[in-house]
Amino acid sequence: MNRKNILRYIFYKPYIGHLLTDIVLLAISFFVVLMWFPLSTAIPFQKYSIFALVFSLTWVIVSYLGHRYVKVKYMKGGASIMRLLLVALIIFALMYAYMWLLSGNQNYSIWVLLTIWLAMLITSIIFILVTHAYRYALNAEPEIERAPEQANRKVLRPAVLYDEEEKQRCYDTIVNLTSPRVLSFLRSYLEPASSNTFTLNTSELYNIQKLKYYRFDAIVNFMPLNQIRGINKMFGVINDKLPDDGLFVCCFQSQNAVKKEMLEKYPPVLNYIFYTLFFLYKRVMPKVFMTSRLYYDITEGKDRVLSKAEVLGRLCYCGFSIVEERKIDGLIYVVARRAFRPQTVQRRLYGMFIALNRVGKNGKEFKVYKFRTMHPYSEYLQEYIYNRYSLKEGGKFNHDIRVTTLGRFMRRYWIDELPMLLNLLKRDMKLVGVRPISKQYFSLYSKELQQMRIRHKPGLLPPFYADMPKTLEEIEASEIKYLTACETKGTFKTDFVYFWKILYKILFCRARSN
Repeated sequence: MNRKNILRYIFYKPYIGHLLTDIVLLAISFFVVLMWFPLSTAIPFQKYSIFALVFSLTWVIVSYLGHRYVKVKYMKGGASIMRLLLVALIIFALMYAYMWLLSGNQNYSIWVLLTIWLAMLITSIIFILVTHAYRYALNAEPEIERAPEQANRKVLRPAVLYDEEEKQRCYDTIVNLTSPRVLSFLRSYLEPASSNTFTLNTSELYNIQKLKYYRFDAIVNFMPLNQIRGINKMFGVINDKLPDDGLFVCCFQSQNAVKKEMLEKYPPVLNYIFYTLFFLYKRVMPKVFMTSRLYYDITEGKDRVLSKAEVLGRLCYCGFSIVEERKIDGLIYVVARRAFRPQTVQRRLYGMFIALNRVGKNGKEFKVYKFRTMHPYSEYLQEYIYNRYSLKEGGKFNHDIRVTTLGRFMRRYWIDELPMLLNLLKRDMKLVGVRPISKQYFSLYSKELQQMRIRHKPGLLPPFYADMPKTLEEIEASEIKYLTACETKGTFKTDFVYFWKILYKILFCRARSN
């Protein structure tokens, strides 16, 4: 190594983010220790001011020379921690020597040095772990190669039925793998003994990628989705392989079935403790950004816990429409039809907050902020839920499988709507006004009400709670009545009257969100 390279190695450009983090941690450590650590002096900040300055300069200089301020992407986590430990030992030795040299002039406490040193060491290790975990989580899996979309996707060749012997052999294979009930269910929607039906039992994407495009008009995978890591990737590849209106059949064990098994397996009280821990590991950890990739690397995507809403939502997200779903022998079987080619099939991450597109004043869409109360991918199921279950009293969906157990509790007491206060501060909404609704729900309203709605801001407290309508027609009538009053009597006066009506219904008539 020549002189130029040596100088370049020693005097490198530090990553400012790490340097500033160390300075902040040093300031906090000294403040906390000198403020609450039991010291003999009555003026700790005055006594230790020079000591704090020397310690901080020593920490920064030695850390720089020890290459601690190199960007995370250029260094592995283990190497970062080893460098920190080496630098920390050198700093402790230098500061101890500094205290020993000044022992005749200034009597500094060794316990102060040790406490601040340990505080910096521990917080720095935590910082390294968090930054490397964040970078690890950002390192997404590569996208799969997808075929270009074609205007007319037709199956390559006409279907040919197997002869009776081959047909029976095909049926026996399916029955041995599943059950006669599954075979009967499949035959209601497709012919398994057809040259254009491809059946398999695999968790490997390769087995589907090797198929010719549009060779089969039906693909059936008997491997439960719980054992497949890249569900969206597999759905995306199958979507590309199928022709227009091609059928795809998959199966999975639902979260409710897993919960029921666990609660029956263990004695009371313990069963809910075990299920809570199991839920945190199997449902929360895979959904949190910082732990998601780590979870899948540890488990390889095996024995996943999937809700029905999530699976159906994933299918809709990946370009399928749901034809039928049925529970057979502990598994839910889903028949889906290829509807369109999605732009992306990447895995989505879901946090505790959501931002929903809603129709606002002048017909402009805006984001409504809420706590998430639905299963992942539920936003893609609204049309399916409406077509299958329609509406119940109060304008909500009948049997809305998208809402979680905790979500129902949060909705009942408006906990999920607390983040909407931010919409109030942003002036997207007002205190009293019609409920902010989605485009799909907005389309169900009459043209007259649609025109009235877009002339006003939606509100946190809708007139629904003043009138408590039960049907969609009654909801429309309630909103027309409120909006008409706003336009004839004035918005402020109308909102004032409705505010007290709503408050009375909530406090004395037990009106609740649902």
